[in-house]
Amino acid sequence: MKTIAPNRITDNFIELIGHEWMLVTSGTPGHFNTMTASWGGVGYLWNRPVATIFVRPERYTFEFIEQTRRFSLSFLGEAHKAVHTVTGSKSGRDTDKIAETGLHPVFTETGGIFYEETRLGLECSVLYADGIEAGRFLDPALARQWYGPQQGGAHKMYIAGITQAWIQE
Repeated sequence: MKTIAPNRITDNFIELIGHEWMLVTSGTPGHFNTMTASWGGVGYLWNRPVATIFVRPERYTFEFIEQTRRFSLSFLGEAHKAVHTVTGSKSGRDTDKIAETGLHPVFTETGGIFYEETRLGLECSVLYADGIEAGRFLDPALARQWYGPQQGGAHKMYIAGITQAWIQE
């Protein structure tokens, strides 16, 4: 993989995040977890490129983000879509998702964790975090749909500076 400036990325992030999905990975080379995410965004805020993700507190990856205040986003492409079935439905607390998916971790010098299968990766450092509150929705139907009693905990939003962008060579 090679680094590129974030402003050189030409991919459509609405398509990437909403349809290709992404892996959110956090931790250290000795102990990390990854999960599938299909909610988030990429843009420009506070005079820097940023990525925004949403993670429920019951997700194992949440603990790693809270500890390290860093995460990586990996876009694998359609060829590896089946990986998301495992990383989105099983917990790293009781499953070795990396072994089960056959992913090959790559650790950057700056602390990022990607996979050989990553076609586009973003290393991110958390700048701001806050919990989603059902009572603050202007459309109560959204709160009922996504944060009802059967849905799990409310997401925490992380806005993170993109510190490095990577692409396959």
